[in-house]
Amino acid sequence: MARQGARILLVDDEEAVQTLLTYPLRKDGYEVIPAIDGQQALDRFSQQRFDLVVLDVMLPRLDGIEVCRRLRTRSQVPIIMLTAKGDEVDKINGLEMGADDYITKPFSVREFRSRVKAALRRGNMTGRSPGSEEPIRAGELEIDFERRAIRLRRDEVQLTYVEFEILAALAATPGRVYSREMLLEHIWGDSTYRDPRTVDVHIRHLREKLESDAKDPEYLFTVRGVGYRFRDAERD
Repeated sequence: MARQGARILLVDDEEAVQTLLTYPLRKDGYEVIPAIDGQQALDRFSQQRFDLVVLDVMLPRLDGIEVCRRLRTRSQVPIIMLTAKGDEVDKINGLEMGADDYITKPFSVREFRSRVKAALRRGNMTGRSPGSEEPIRAGELEIDFERRAIRLRRDEVQLTYVEFEILAALAATPGRVYSREMLLEHIWGDSTYRDPRTVDVHIRHLREKLESDAKDPEYLFTVRGVGYRFRDAERD
């Protein structure tokens, strides 16, 4: 379950949006700290510990994409981006800067609460040990489930929570093809409200971090029209 009393940084310069979103969050037992521009968001993040950041893209002083980028240099806190309707560029840019999820305006309070609870659950799970899963080794890549650590050619590779979960799901069953919807359900519990293309962005990030040549991958393969798979136990 999502942790009651979690502290959420809510970053939006519109008073009406702050009011609309703060009420259900506090009703669910969360502490909400507001910020009305990008610089104020960074300042408040430096002053307190937060369990989740809800971050609008369009902000004064520093936009949400830049705030997300700076937060990712110092923390793996879950970040939900709020984007304008139909603005695919903002969605992709937010994910590329390390956002875990995004919600397109306008959205329902029910959807918002669902996304927040899912993000907090993921945040609570980070660092927990599966307990019984042995490390997976494939070529020069090692996936250590207990430590949630990735090593490539003996060097540690930093992955976000979502990137690790996608890689772990694929690598646990080498050769098995996962659709985008299956991966969304694995990570978020369901694929409701979520664009399957979110998975594509995270796969691209993983390839950039793990593959010598992202266009000729060794580990993560696209199955056209279906989804993705990890390399077979026997070398592809």
